[in-house]
Amino acid sequence: MFDRIKKMVLAVRAVFAKGAAGAGSVVRSGARAVPRPGLRSVLALCALGGAGYLLVKHPPVAKIERGNVGVRINQLSGAATVVRDGTVVLIPGVHELRQLPALDQIYKAAGSGEQPYQSVEGLALGVDLSVRYAVDPAKLVVVAQTLPDDIRTAVIDPAVQGVIYKIVTRYTVREIFSSKRAEIQQAIEAELKPKLAADGILLRHVTIGKITLPREYMAGMETLLAEELQTEKMRYTLELKEKQVKQTALEADADKIKREKAAEAAGNEQIIAAKAQEQAMAHVLPFKQKQIEQRRLEAEAEKTSRIKTSEGAAQARVIEATGEADSRRKLADAEAYRQEVVGKVSTAQMERDGAVISRHPLLIQKTMADKLSDKVSVIIAAPPTDGGFIGAALLGQGKGVAAPATVAAAPEGATGAEEQ
Repeated sequence: MFDRIKKMVLAVRAVFAKGAAGAGSVVRSGARAVPRPGLRSVLALCALGGAGYLLVKHPPVAKIERGNVGVRINQLSGAATVVRDGTVVLIPGVHELRQLPALDQIYKAAGSGEQPYQSVEGLALGVDLSVRYAVDPAKLVVVAQTLPDDIRTAVIDPAVQGVIYKIVTRYTVREIFSSKRAEIQQAIEAELKPKLAADGILLRHVTIGKITLPREYMAGMETLLAEELQTEKMRYTLELKEKQVKQTALEADADKIKREKAAEAAGNEQIIAAKAQEQAMAHVLPFKQKQIEQRRLEAEAEKTSRIKTSEGAAQARVIEATGEADSRRKLADAEAYRQEVVGKVSTAQMERDGAVISRHPLLIQKTMADKLSDKVSVIIAAPPTDGGFIGAALLGQGKGVAAPATVAAAPEGATGAEEQ
């Protein structure tokens, strides 16, 4: 755009130069005498050159950079217009454009490793403090008209440094380093916010980062922290042991309660079982009594049956004995009758045999020979002289001596006898 404006100015300047040259020639060639227009041309050319210079040095348009907001101020009337983005038309010598940051800005109070602050003990320390701020959108015109161009150096830095120095000196190094950090941050925010708000600056947040301590103090702090950590460790160890003891006691109590509950449950189960057994016995006892009565009746029935069986057996044995006695008596009577009959028969037979033997004495010898016939086949003997028994000579019982007799043994199994 600036190049275009410059080209336009140069073109206008060339046109005016040509016009001035033509006018001079007309005056020289004319019949009448006309006043020379050289001074006017020079003035016109100076005016055009000044206008071009002003256009180059103070262009009539300006562009709002990204992340900024523009405030166009009329230097004649004092009116101000806020322009958010795009291109702004400016009248040279009348309008002035002020660009302000529309985004949040970060300000760091001190560089890394610096120790510009002092604690309440007088020890130098560094605080890595970051301040996040932004221009109040509702006060853009006031900020553009009242605040200098470098807001960070002229407004933010003095306000932050004054607040930090004043607040940090209230605390010890240990408090700043560890225990009071959040409190210090809140105190800085509380005191810095109204100061910046009075100038149209919004405080977003204050962050305290690294704390740079003196080397000697850092060594002593590390030793102290190590001892404190050891103490804290011992305290936590003791607390852990105490909690373990409590846990053991609680576990023992829980185990005791568990055993008590188990014993109580077992007792209740036994009571319930006893009640159930009692209720069952209420039904079982009549049944048992009936069983006892039934067994008693069965025993009595068996006893009666055995008595009846014994009586029947005794009666049967009596009957059997009576029958046997009768049978034996009848057998004895029959035997006596038989013997009597046999005796009578034998007597009659003997009487007949005696009569026969009396009539025939040789029958005795024949009978004896028949008896000896199975052992002796031939017996040769002389008849007794006295006419007695022939066997008397064989037995050696005769009165007279008879002639010798010859006895021949009959072969085994012989059944007959021969007499000579």
